[in-house]
Amino acid sequence: MASQKFEAVVATPRTGKFNKNHARRVRVAGKIPATVYGAGIDAVAVTVDPKVVTKILHSESGHNTIFDLNVEGAPLAKAMIVDWQHEPIKGKLLHADFKRIAMDKAMRVSVPVLLSGIPVGVKTGGGVLDQIMREVEIECLPSDIPDHIDVDVANLELYGAIHISDLPHSGSIKFLGDETALVAHVTLIKEEVEPDAAVAPAAEPEVAKKGKGDAAAAAAPAADAKAAPKKK
Repeated sequence: MASQKFEAVVATPRTGKFNKNHARRVRVAGKIPATVYGAGIDAVAVTVDPKVVTKILHSESGHNTIFDLNVEGAPLAKAMIVDWQHEPIKGKLLHADFKRIAMDKAMRVSVPVLLSGIPVGVKTGGGVLDQIMREVEIECLPSDIPDHIDVDVANLELYGAIHISDLPHSGSIKFLGDETALVAHVTLIKEEVEPDAAVAPAAEPEVAKKGKGDAAAAAAPAADAKAAPKKK
């Protein structure tokens, strides 16, 4: 379960016109613009320290981390990061959206699936492990959200598969995907057969295309000569 503790994220309400110039001034001051919403309370535009938000996003629990959000002038609330934006070139955090969380109400989140071990089908069968599903959607109370779902694939033989139904289930977590959905399997890589260059008539299209072009080029002057008026 997500157990890493973080300092409270302090958010300062924003005022004025929320345009590009406003956002630029916020970033120049070392903060980023953000929005706080949820729990039946009106949304609030705020500024926050990007370093604190980045630390949360890079943690083991990532965006599923639940932390204390301290909006100046409002009671302390539990919150999660539900959306964020990075600068495409330098990767700097530009914006974030926070959602207030009710700890007594179940919520839907996506959590990573981590595979451990080397399958028997890879060791002795010449196969490769192919992970189809990197995340699964679950429903549970906020306090029960796991950092990730661990799956041991060491006993997976060649052509063996792991489905959602094979993931570790518990009474506190409900998997929302199709139980038969494929998570990972051990398979063989098919070698691509190169076409025989001696058999394939590679030169024919080029010759035909060239011939057609020459014919068109030869026809063009003839047509121009026919169309041009005769000089007296």
